[in-house]
Amino acid sequence: MHRAVVLSAFGLGTTSPNPPVGCVILDRHHRPVGEGHHVRKGEAHAEVHALREAGDQARGGTAVVTLEPCNHHGRTPPCRQALLDAGIARVLIALIDPTSREEGGAARLAAAGVDVEIGLLADSARTVLRPWLHSLDTGRPYVTWLYEVDAEGRALTASETMRTLYRTTTDVVLDEAGHLSEGVSAGHGKDAFAIPAMTVDEPAQLLAALHEGGTRSLLLATSPRTAQRFLEAGLIDATTFHVPHPARPTTNTGEAALVYDAFVIDRVERHGDHLRCDTTVLLPRIGDQT
Repeated sequence: MHRAVVLSAFGLGTTSPNPPVGCVILDRHHRPVGEGHHVRKGEAHAEVHALREAGDQARGGTAVVTLEPCNHHGRTPPCRQALLDAGIARVLIALIDPTSREEGGAARLAAAGVDVEIGLLADSARTVLRPWLHSLDTGRPYVTWLYEVDAEGRALTASETMRTLYRTTTDVVLDEAGHLSEGVSAGHGKDAFAIPAMTVDEPAQLLAALHEGGTRSLLLATSPRTAQRFLEAGLIDATTFHVPHPARPTTNTGEAALVYDAFVIDRVERHGDHLRCDTTVLLPRIGDQT
């Protein structure tokens, strides 16, 4: 499952509005013989890629997949049936698909005599699926604010180098000029994804329109002043920022500060002469700066 989770992350930035999913096929002797991930809507799902690579070695084997195999015929046939046709004897699933049709792929597989196990490394799979799952719950994209910090501890617009580094794992980027663009240029499926021609005047309306067009993750690589509008509306879910060494706290309240009360630091890593900090934003509205 660890390998399947890693594979699923290769779909970040291109699969939306579909979820990023990874799959590994083991033969009857538990040896890996095929793997794959979903790339974009309208193309083969992770299970199909993995089964194609495994070929006849899949018969009697195990499929390890990060999200429950689909049970309906959309732009592609149901993965549940592809697994049955390949003779898979066991399926290990990290997370059940909350959008499953009818009784769900796992139930149909079990009814057909396949040994099904659910919940393996669910938290790890959820890490990659977080933006997609978040959008199902909220009806808007998962929003990450990307910024840099100056020597005085004030937030600055992310540099082009920084934007380039992080943009490919997100659906859409909002830049310092207020322009919206795909994180991966032309990376999404045809007729499956659209970016609205809107300004940032009303963040909530913008996010609703992006969601309607298929966006499940948005990277704010814009000015702190613009990001502040999303913060004040409770519309930022996480942040990633770079801090130079040494950074000093600031008493300047004219710009966004380094960390807010609503930010919970999840990870801090040193990269050369700066720190990378990742936070989760917990509160719906922002209070005092610290």
